[in-house]
Amino acid sequence: MNGGLLVAGTTSDAGKSVVTAGICRWLVRQGVKAAPFKAQNMSLNSFVTREGAEIGRAQAMQAQACRIEPTALMNPVLLKPGGEQSSQVVLLGRPVGELSARGYHGGRQQQLLGTVLDCLAELRGTYDAVICEGAGSPAEINLRRTDIVNMGVARNARLPVLVVGDIDRGGVFASFFGTLALLSPEDQELVAGFLVNKFRGDVSLLEPGLDMLHGLTGRQTYGVLPFRHGLGIDEEDGLRVSLRGAVRESHVSSPVGEDVLRVAVCAIPLMSNFTDVDALAAEPGVVVRFVDRPEELADADLVVVPGTRGTVRALEWLHERGIADALRRRAAEHRPVLGICGGFQILGEHIEDEVESRQGQVEGLGVLPVRVRFAPEKTLTRPEGEALGERVEGYEIHHGVAQVLGGEPFLDGCRVGQTWGTHWHGSLESDGFRRAFLREVAAAAGRRFVPAPDTSFAALREEQLDRLGDLIEQHADTDALWRLIESGAPQGLPFIPPGAPA
Repeated sequence: MNGGLLVAGTTSDAGKSVVTAGICRWLVRQGVKAAPFKAQNMSLNSFVTREGAEIGRAQAMQAQACRIEPTALMNPVLLKPGGEQSSQVVLLGRPVGELSARGYHGGRQQQLLGTVLDCLAELRGTYDAVICEGAGSPAEINLRRTDIVNMGVARNARLPVLVVGDIDRGGVFASFFGTLALLSPEDQELVAGFLVNKFRGDVSLLEPGLDMLHGLTGRQTYGVLPFRHGLGIDEEDGLRVSLRGAVRESHVSSPVGEDVLRVAVCAIPLMSNFTDVDALAAEPGVVVRFVDRPEELADADLVVVPGTRGTVRALEWLHERGIADALRRRAAEHRPVLGICGGFQILGEHIEDEVESRQGQVEGLGVLPVRVRFAPEKTLTRPEGEALGERVEGYEIHHGVAQVLGGEPFLDGCRVGQTWGTHWHGSLESDGFRRAFLREVAAAAGRRFVPAPDTSFAALREEQLDRLGDLIEQHADTDALWRLIESGAPQGLPFIPPGAPA
């Protein structure tokens, strides 16, 4: 078998990442050697592979769904926004420069198509099936000429396309029909059908509409996935996180001890790798929320200053909001604060940045004895170590080089009182370390909180991926899906006018 499939969507956030992961896990459980692929990803949530390459976290999670190690081949182009107008371009896991949206879509993107297709061909030569994820919508007619992630990949690799629509948003039938009708005849030939995501209620009430959609387009619906809370794997876009929403719609389990532990995460601009706090949210009795006002820090037992693609801009935002002073007061009162990556740099004394913001010398919050200098080269590593008497693993993604001038050692950073700082993302996924850290936080906060002795973050991840595989197995037409992956789009699919503009 040398199969493949492109999972496209009617919109961003239609559920492409989740469906791709679910199909991957379903295939692996059938004994198929599968791999994920996303040609181009725009995300501030990234991950470092074993070989030191930076890729989107969604593709790393999809690789876990396939029970394989992620590699740079699975996400050859990663765009990391640095604001409204430009992004850092990461090619095959390494940064190659900054480009404006106009500069990227004006020519650079099309130049990368050969690299993208080479990576996909290498994966298809290694695995039985490669499940590709698109980006946004394939019907973005203003970008079709330079597309390398949706129909551009499907056309060149002759991949069948499954279009996912989020019915919870409404308008899914119009979205399906309109997406198809805005594609060229050549693109439409590869669109095999549709998959409804996030349906609530009685499927029989939906079936007349699906029959009419089939009559209008000549294409079948491959499944109707029910709405399920807490199924989202690592999101791609930290800019869209709800400031006051629960993390991943997760249910807070009852605490083991007498108290809950409240964690406030500062929703700083260009927030990156906010998935660091998922491991905290997975702990019974830990309540995690994102905040953007100083008064929201008052009742928090722990405040997290997360990573960011714009350290100096985030520091300015903290001052503008009055949160900077609140953080300084917390540190002086020995109330727990944790800075991760850019958040760690913000807590330091001094930042020298001629790389990211190009603002030169900037004063930090001064609560940790650390000086940071931004280097042109990006640090991409997978460190291991020990802290609080426990083994810890993490990953580093940063331009800032920290000089630690005092305090107690803490991973690669330091600790002063109850203020902690490190560049290590993912450290809280190490179960023993997370429990030890939460015990320290609870003691400092005066909370009778006790970490659960048996919470395994890795096991919870596996359960989540299995639930995605169950969704596909139980609610999709898996026989038809199998034929699609193995044999490609059905022949003779009708053209739906008007098609793409000339």
